[in-house]
Amino acid sequence: MNCFRLIRLALVALVPAAAISLGIATALAESPAATSPAATPAPAASPSAAPAKPPAAAETPATPSPAVAPVQAADPFGEETTLAPKTVVVLKGNANWDSAFETLIDSFKALSALLDKQGIKSAGNPMIVYTSTDDTGFTYLAEIPVDQDPKNLAKDMSMGKSPDGKALKFVHRGSYDNMDNTYEAITNHLDDKKLEAKDTFIEEYMTDPLKTPEDKLVINVYVPLK
Repeated sequence: MNCFRLIRLALVALVPAAAISLGIATALAESPAATSPAATPAPAASPSAAPAKPPAAAETPATPSPAVAPVQAADPFGEETTLAPKTVVVLKGNANWDSAFETLIDSFKALSALLDKQGIKSAGNPMIVYTSTDDTGFTYLAEIPVDQDPKNLAKDMSMGKSPDGKALKFVHRGSYDNMDNTYEAITNHLDDKKLEAKDTFIEEYMTDPLKTPEDKLVINVYVPLK
């Protein structure tokens, strides 16, 4: 039900937070329009324009980089999909929000080092499964798909299965810190469609997080539905 972070905070409190945020935003947008009846329709477009994408699309024709907009416009947003379970090597961890991305990268490095040492190649893209959050940080599972079980797993490592089942697919492009806009848009989408999501979500890193500049990341965000 309440499973997303509006500003990458509490996983179980995001949908209410988004509703409050949208209410405040709408109230602020409508207050100056009260003196001008002709301007009243303008705030109605604000909720759907809450994500960062609509402004970017509006600016695209005037910017010197029109090639970016078509790619982002074609990205799935709320596309229904079914996740298939994969055999994964897992590292369980926890992180503070202030150093979240660095902590996740360290987990991917530890898993990759284990596989490299044993000559095992990954069988898919690395993933992060968020399991719980609070005001200071979160717990997570860093996962890398494999076709064979590695030996001599380190502490906090195990073998397991990646999440499966019905989910919605969203795409984020850019740095991890800027994912707040993506999660806000996801929360708005769930509210608009009146959808209930499970208290978890998955990030699949389509670009290698260990080699790709952070502002060039492409991450699929999967939202499991109830």
